[in-house]
Amino acid sequence: MIEITSTPLIILAILGTVGISLPLIHIARKEQGSTSFYGAITFGALLASIGYVIYQFAIGNVTRGAIFSEDVLSDDAFGGLFAIAMLIVAIMTTVGSFNFMKNQKNTAVYFSLILLSSIGMVFVAYSTDLVMLFVAWELMSIPTYILVGYMKKDPSSNEAALKYFLFGALSSAIIIYGISIAYGLTGSTNIGEVIQGFAALDSTMVPLALLAVGMFIAGFGFKMGLVPFHMWLPDAYEGAPPTIAAFLAAGTKKVGFAAALRVVVMGAIALSIDWTFALGIIAVMTMTVGNIAAIMQKNLARMLAYSSIGHAGYILIGLSIAPFSPIGIQGTLFHVLNHAVMKGAAFIAVAGIVTTLAVTNIDKLKGLARRMPITSLGLVISLLALAGVPPLSGFWSKLVLFGAAIDAGPVAPWAPWLAIAAVLNSALSLAYYGWIIRKMYFEGEQEKRVKEPRSIIAVMIFSIIFIVGIGVYPDPIIQFTEMAVPNLTALSP
Repeated sequence: MIEITSTPLIILAILGTVGISLPLIHIARKEQGSTSFYGAITFGALLASIGYVIYQFAIGNVTRGAIFSEDVLSDDAFGGLFAIAMLIVAIMTTVGSFNFMKNQKNTAVYFSLILLSSIGMVFVAYSTDLVMLFVAWELMSIPTYILVGYMKKDPSSNEAALKYFLFGALSSAIIIYGISIAYGLTGSTNIGEVIQGFAALDSTMVPLALLAVGMFIAGFGFKMGLVPFHMWLPDAYEGAPPTIAAFLAAGTKKVGFAAALRVVVMGAIALSIDWTFALGIIAVMTMTVGNIAAIMQKNLARMLAYSSIGHAGYILIGLSIAPFSPIGIQGTLFHVLNHAVMKGAAFIAVAGIVTTLAVTNIDKLKGLARRMPITSLGLVISLLALAGVPPLSGFWSKLVLFGAAIDAGPVAPWAPWLAIAAVLNSALSLAYYGWIIRKMYFEGEQEKRVKEPRSIIAVMIFSIIFIVGIGVYPDPIIQFTEMAVPNLTALSP
């Protein structure tokens, strides 16, 4: 009997009901705008959802690791961690949108789409069935296609939405093709049963199973922003409203890793195929291409987009060494949670700068620390954390990831080279992060302070507390991520 467990169902009930209701409330009110009203309702729904997930952890009603059963959704710590990360991003996006969406039309639809996409993100994290995973993937993706092109009169927004939609449709087609192959080979769409079926395949059918896993890597790699599936990402992040860029970079990007961890890595282990070296090469290519391209950018949003590509490479390190180091996936989960807040804060700061000063060119950020001190401080803290500067949260997640790569050296001699490449790329990232910081703090002495949006200040304060707090005392998050690590040994043939 197929069941749906409680936590995902509660989240669906909260976010789905509110998301569908917002446009209806808007019609009943017969009003345009009222951003604070719809934003407050959205914020309340997201807060209730994340509160329920945290409550389940607090009372110990969550299983350890990723459990594969007959359930369509698995109410485990793995899914809970991704749900928390994604809901944090959705909350930051919602609060950051309060000022950005003032005097805009169709605000009820805007916030409704954020809620509907959030449902999809959370359900991907909890999915243990390929069909459910694909349905959740589309539920997440379709609203974001609209949100990227929300500024209909802006040609760059329209272009970004079109590119994003075309690449997104292609990735969905590739994923559904992989699902069809997996079902044809195993007669099931349950991820656990598919993995067991792959492990028992006749040698003549293994190439088809490899093709299915390859399709999943390509399809999920699009959302993760891995090289060579990253071409859409800088244009989409630059053209989208900055708040939606935060939603994409810090939220939906993690969905690809949630799906990949459940499907790709575990399927590869079941097939006894050494995909690790190939994933390691992709990780190095991704972090290097992202950081080198970021140095050459003049647009702040575009620079952060390429930085996001670089961090996808760091996160992929944990997947590539998963069979060799027990802390590899733990490092991946830790950096996923950290990156959600760090990158989300950076893009929300961009939204505040755009709302107040209408600039995104880095050369025009001179004296920003004097004009918008709190926004500048939040941006600087997030950038330094992204670079891995101690004692901020990004330092610890990178330390766990890079340490796991070194720890895997005796079994995989190439693994320590991943750590070396990652350290060099982290140092390289300081070049363009430092450029931004210099513009804000050491240039432009005549600028006067302007009024900063209160919603942006709220997000910056939360981000600073989170990043510095975890940096000073990371033990609770490290224990949390350890609990969420899936039991890979149980999947070995």
